[in-house]
Parts: sequence; structure tokens; C-alpha cells
Amino acid sequence: MVQNDEWWRDAVIYQVYPRSFADSDGDGMGDLPGITGRLPHLRELGVDAVWLSPFYPSPQHDAGYDVADYRGVDPRFGDLGDADKLIAEAHNLGLKIIVDLVPNHTSSEHAWFQAALAAGPGSPERERYIFRDGDEPPNSWQSVFGGSAWERTPDGQWYLHLFDVSQPDLNWDNPEVREEFLAVLRFWLDRGVDGFRVDVAHGLVKDKNLTDWTTASTILGGLDPAGPPPPMWDQEGVHEIYQSWRQVLDQYPGGRILVAEAWVAPASRLARYVRPDEMHQAFNFPYLEAQWTPAALRSVIDESLAANDAVGAPTTWVLSNHDVVRHASRLGFPVGTPRMPGIGAGDPQPDAALGLRRARAATLLMLALPGSAYLYQGEELGLPEHTTMPDEFREDPAWERSGHAERGRDGCRVPLPWEADAPSYGFGPADASWLPQPATWAEFALDRQQGVAGSTWELYRTALGLRREHGLGRGGVTWQDGAFAFRNGDVLVVTNFGADAVALPAGARVLLSSEPLDDDGRVPTDVTVWAAL
Repeated sequence: MVQNDEWWRDAVIYQVYPRSFADSDGDGMGDLPGITGRLPHLRELGVDAVWLSPFYPSPQHDAGYDVADYRGVDPRFGDLGDADKLIAEAHNLGLKIIVDLVPNHTSSEHAWFQAALAAGPGSPERERYIFRDGDEPPNSWQSVFGGSAWERTPDGQWYLHLFDVSQPDLNWDNPEVREEFLAVLRFWLDRGVDGFRVDVAHGLVKDKNLTDWTTASTILGGLDPAGPPPPMWDQEGVHEIYQSWRQVLDQYPGGRILVAEAWVAPASRLARYVRPDEMHQAFNFPYLEAQWTPAALRSVIDESLAANDAVGAPTTWVLSNHDVVRHASRLGFPVGTPRMPGIGAGDPQPDAALGLRRARAATLLMLALPGSAYLYQGEELGLPEHTTMPDEFREDPAWERSGHAERGRDGCRVPLPWEADAPSYGFGPADASWLPQPATWAEFALDRQQGVAGSTWELYRTALGLRREHGLGRGGVTWQDGAFAFRNGDVLVVTNFGADAVALPAGARVLLSSEPLDDDGRVPTDVTVWAAL
């Protein structure tokens, strides 16, 4: 039972972006029945759990992260019965289900916010959000999506929205807000979900004085590991909230979990979110953002493991998600290229072959590390970013709010290719998809890769099987002398970042390699090898 309850310590968790995974009815939008129908793919791939991005009722101003009802399913995706069927089928296949929870803000169409606008200044309804008086915005805070973080209402008050204007921030000093989310947790736990990924987990509590902050309020804005956190991020009060949530989850059997999306530095401060009485996991964004160099990766691996070991929590590893350029494209740029807020047709383009080669090597390196790993839908196919999407199709609010300075995140959210010769590449029964699919994606389709030796899908499937067989998620890292190499249990992991091929130790038996080795058995550039000694 203990082993089952702690499944999350070494789990491989697969993120499904519901709009873009599978469309059952041909309307061009993915849905819950579509996901349910494709769950056997995830079982065959070898993952342990599925994390679903939001599917709640929403006006979709921010692709569902503007929630209008936390207890329902948007009709675009199905209904609560479809959610129940998905959860049941996942459990039948041995898969856990984690759902997204968005507690920092609601949609402006949420009943609470509509009531707040109707009730007026000073009302209890407005106390659920962060409203302030004044002729000018209450402070200098900027929205993550660009522009001021304050919007004025017709009666003259201002409300805070750290994201889009349609996403008013909740007031977590209000007991009614706290009780509501405890009830929401129980609603989904009672329906059988195995956990929650908590959006903007570091943002719920704001500095009570709303202190001015002149740095742009990006999700990482002003994070100085040596200084205090910005007044809108990582305030001390968030921890008592998650302690109360943990008490609720611990009342349910089977190891229900909380996962923090918290952009916090340094690693020792992030680890405070995963102390024994708080969350179970926190996303390791420094690892995702690390440059493709041995020094950068070794530093973040060591720092992450040390910080999480100190609180008895597993470390997580992730390379792609719905908010960043896919790593098969990101790694196709020269080492040292800054983080990109999307890529468009007029921007510098990645080296596709180099990006995929490094992405495969990076994935094998990541999956060999102890702890829990997160995969983003389509990376098992080697999918690149859609880097030439016409701008008229862009829906990410960052595109408009930044004055078209940022392309936004649509390029990593394009619907998946399942069948090379089918309409919409098998995404749905009709030739329709809410974002356009590149013509080159036929070569990445699942049916072109299954059973094909050396394909990216077969690389992932084999790696996940070996990871489980050798217990890598429950192991440890012992660095080896010389090249970038470490031992994890009985597996030696070697990644070659250099220009010259490197030799494996005498007697090493190759278990898996991200690309073929040289004829003399040496490891080429940008290749990761797992070997048994």
C-alpha cells in the first residue's frame, strides 16, 4: 500500500492539452471522448499518469486558463459524464489522472466576478477579488501578458489581473475564497482524480501593501535568488494554503497529489513548496531552461537534487510544456540563445535536424535521472514547434497584449498528427483543426513511427520500459570522471556535448542510444547512451 500511495515519487506523467490531443466529433477542437479513445496509446508508450490542462467551462480567452466554473466541463470538450468515463478508462488501463486547477484568478465571466461588478464598491462580493480605489492604477505592476495589471471598472474602481484583463485575481485573504477551493478539491477527488497540477502556485498571495514593483511582471520577473521575492510572487502566505489542501488530499486513499507550477528561485526556496505537509512535487523550470552545456546541466541537476533531498521530496524533470517552445526546436538554435516567447515565420528559424538530435539526447538524459519526469504531448513523436504559423491564426493573448512583440505559445499547441494520410493527420474525422498543422507533420505521425527501429516514438517507448526495469526513478546520481557521465544504479549514462566522439568504458553493454554509435563504438556528438557495466 505504501508503494502504491507513493507512485508519484518516480512517475512519468504525460501532459495532455485537451484542445489539441484528439477530436472525436470533427469540429476541429480536441475533446474528452477523443482523449479517452487515445488512452491506449499512452498505456503502450509506458507512462504512469496523465495530466489534463483545463477543460472547465470558459470563454477561452486564455485557452481555458480563464475558468468560469470549476465544477463543470466546457461543452466544447464534453460534459461531466465524459469526464467520469475518461477517469474510469484511465484507471482501467492503470493510468492516474491529474487535472489542472487555476486558483490565482477566475474568468471575468465567473459568477463571482459578475456578482462583484453588479454589487459595487465596498460589497462582500468585491472582497473575493482585489479591487482598489483611486484616480490612477494602484501601483506599477505589469501583466504577464503585457500592459498594466490593473483594469478600471465603470464605477471607477480598479481590479488586479496579473494575466489577461479577462482573468481577475482572487483575494486569498478572503475566507470564502479559501473554503470554495477546498470544496472544489473535494468535488474532483470524489470523482476519482488522482491529483491536481496547480497553476501559478506561487502567485495566490500578494504583498498586503501592494508595494510598487518597476520590473516587468513576467512569470519570472525580478526573481533574484539573493534578494526578496517580488510582491506578487512567492509570498509566505501561500504555504498555509497548501498545508490546508494537503490535509484534504490525505483523507483520500491511493496517494492523491499536488503539483506546483511555481516559478521560484533558488532551488532551496522552491523546495519549501514540497515539504512533507505541503505539495508532493514542483516543476523544475531551471532544468527546462538550462543551456545545452555540461556545466549548466550538471549544476542544475546537483542543485535540484540537493534541495529536494533536504525536504524528502522527489525532484521533477521537464523539457517541454504548453507554455514554452518545444525542445525539438529550442535546441536547434545555437547554445546561449535566450528563451524565446514563440517563433514565427519572420523570426530566425531553428536547425530542425540538430534540434531533433539534441532533443532525443536530452530526453534520454532526463529519463535517466531519479525522480519524476514530465512529458508534453507530441514530444514522443519528435514534434517541432510550428515556427511558420501565419500570424492571423494566433490566439494566445500575449500576441495582442504585447503589441505583436511576442508570437506567443500557439506554436507548441498545434493539434497532434496520428495518421499520416488521414484528414487532419488523424487528429479528428474531418479535415479541421483549431490551429493549422504544418504540411511537414505527416512524417511525424504516430503510424509512421510505430514499429520503426530508431524512430522517436520507439526511442521513448523503449526508454520508459528500461527506466522502469532498472528502477532509475528511485535511484541516485553518482558522477563519473572524464566525460559528462553518471551512474544510476546499474546503468551508466553518457552524454557527449563535445565535438569529438567519446569512448565508453571497456565492457560496457549498450542498452539504448539516442542515435547510432560510430562504427568503432564511440559516442558521437549530441548523443546520450545508456549502458550496463
